[in-house]
Amino acid sequence: MDARERIAAVHLYLVCDRRPRAFLEAALRGGVDMIQLRDKSLDDDALVSAAREFRAAADAAGALFILNDRPDLVAACAADGVHLGQDDGSVQAARASIGPGRILGRSTHAPAQAAVAAADPDVDYLAVGPVHATPTKPGRPAAGLAYVDWAAANVSKPWFAIGGIDAETVGAVSARGATRIVVVRAIAAAADPESASRVLRERLEAPVGTAQP
Repeated sequence: MDARERIAAVHLYLVCDRRPRAFLEAALRGGVDMIQLRDKSLDDDALVSAAREFRAAADAAGALFILNDRPDLVAACAADGVHLGQDDGSVQAARASIGPGRILGRSTHAPAQAAVAAADPDVDYLAVGPVHATPTKPGRPAAGLAYVDWAAANVSKPWFAIGGIDAETVGAVSARGATRIVVVRAIAAAADPESASRVLRERLEAPVGTAQP
């Protein structure tokens, strides 16, 4: 099974900046099954260096490792694929760069963008949001829960709700049909990333209508 075939089994996706392996391992123990390295402060050499910890942690946990926005460095970072924003270049160019067996994800902020990505055979998964306004995407207005409703009804390709999702808000996106989420601060800023990941995973997988503790 190549990386592209494995994406369907991913449910809890962590995006973070350069981190020590111990942090990544804790998050993965808690239930994260895909990690993305997104660190705009790093030059190419530092990004490749940081990627070693992500790759090692992902391998030890049997998880996937994605690189943000740099298809040209996917091979050097030994990543399983790349994630592209709407302004990060063409999907076709990225696919040509990373090859046929690696994952390519695409951010979407509205149904029209999602429809394009869902129909593109080079795109393996979509990020749908931001559901709530978030400081990780300053100036990006919230797409709201209505966009989650739309994705649940219209997108058959794997998709992840993203944007301001934490232990308090995950229940709402799950109730709207999201079975996969991307988180940043809810784990990256947690004092105990393993516990934070476990709570998110449990609440994501709880039957709809279950009371949240």
